[in-house]
Amino acid sequence: MADPKGFMKYAREGPKRRPVELRVLDWKEFYEPIPEDKLKEQGARCMDCGVPFCQSHNGCPVVNLIPEWNDLVHRGRWKDALKALHATNNFPEFTGRLCPAPCESACVLGINEDPVSIRVIEWNIIDKGFDEGWVEPILPVSRTGKTVAVIGSGPAGLAAAQQLARAGHRVTVFEKADRIGGLLRYGIPDFKMEKWVIDRRLEQMKSEGVEFKTNVHVGVDISEEELRRRYDAVCLALGAEQARELPVPGRELKGIHLAMEYLTQQNKRNAGYTILEEPITAKGKRVVIIGGGDTGSDCLGTVHRQGCSEVHQFELLPEPPPKRADSTPWPLWPMQLRSSHAHEEGCDRQWSVSTTKFTGHNGHVTKLHAHRVAFENGKFVPIPDTEFEMEADLVLLAMGFTGPVKNGLLDSLGVKYDARSNVVVDENYMTTVDGVFAAGDVKRGASLIVWAIAEGRKMAAGVDKYLRAGRLATVGG
Repeated sequence: MADPKGFMKYAREGPKRRPVELRVLDWKEFYEPIPEDKLKEQGARCMDCGVPFCQSHNGCPVVNLIPEWNDLVHRGRWKDALKALHATNNFPEFTGRLCPAPCESACVLGINEDPVSIRVIEWNIIDKGFDEGWVEPILPVSRTGKTVAVIGSGPAGLAAAQQLARAGHRVTVFEKADRIGGLLRYGIPDFKMEKWVIDRRLEQMKSEGVEFKTNVHVGVDISEEELRRRYDAVCLALGAEQARELPVPGRELKGIHLAMEYLTQQNKRNAGYTILEEPITAKGKRVVIIGGGDTGSDCLGTVHRQGCSEVHQFELLPEPPPKRADSTPWPLWPMQLRSSHAHEEGCDRQWSVSTTKFTGHNGHVTKLHAHRVAFENGKFVPIPDTEFEMEADLVLLAMGFTGPVKNGLLDSLGVKYDARSNVVVDENYMTTVDGVFAAGDVKRGASLIVWAIAEGRKMAAGVDKYLRAGRLATVGG
């Protein structure tokens, strides 16, 4: 360690957010740059802790070499820090911007002090790497002649594709949307990650030999039989797109939308598209967001930038404690109240609220009806005499996802599902169908980007093992 007492000298610092009154006027990322000398100080806060829990299963699914690159940043060895960062993570520009940083919750310094600012150091390493021209294509030593189809271009699919191309296989990524990126492209608002961040990485991947095909809905435009005939292995990285619904009276009224339907439309506007379907906008409207997670926060930031007149956010679960709950001790991800950048922009947040119905006028929603609930014996129980109504012009359902969409490719392939409706795989990430692999949300349910990247890498290793074993058997036979 360059400065073994760094954690005693320097306080935790991170990038400052742009002023609320300015950032809600545009769709740019909301963080201001952090000076390099401050980043070096933050790197010095990383302790010689002996056992770096930040790299543990709880801390970092891709097992980032966090102490190494923290120290290298402190020493000003940015290019070496980039090498250490890329050794385990294909896309630190995504995780640095979007990951909730379980590594920081597991930081040993965090037991009794503020943890190291790991996430912001990570994201500045990779941005400096691109700015300096250090991020270059990595070409394979030899080609195997084997072909792989990757279905889905989110972080799991992209990580698998890059690893497999570098191993010498011919990789084709299929995406049903018109641009590559999955939810990174059309689910994550631009104010959290501008899309040039995706595009610059795709240029590297194209140079490495990855072929991208957009506007191709596998299972519809290409049959399962044709896919298996054309490719030696198939990687399923479809995500978990089956949104959790709210089956209450009045759900069919206009003005009630799933969160992804809403977020996707705004991202397309930002990309310069003309919206052909009915526009969804919060401008001048009273908005209610149902769901208190990251997707709800994304909706909240979006309605502010669209110019809503007021916004409320309802969560079914009870309000978390302000500090780490005793049920989630260090180094576990803490159960505690979190407020996002979007909440800083303004919101009426309410917990323990269950929506019972919607009513409207001329086929459009005008009111939401709900009551308070208590969580007792594993169930949500209505609290007597707590019914209330709220006027609403736009309701956004951000209640999470129940798993992958089965109807179509998954069912036609004949893969098996677990009790949570996710695709079952073995230790090599192969499904119950020979030569068909799965990783990311389609296999584990809706989860973090860092988990998707980790699983995409592991799936790629399983595919490579499968293809090379088959190749050797053919040659030997």
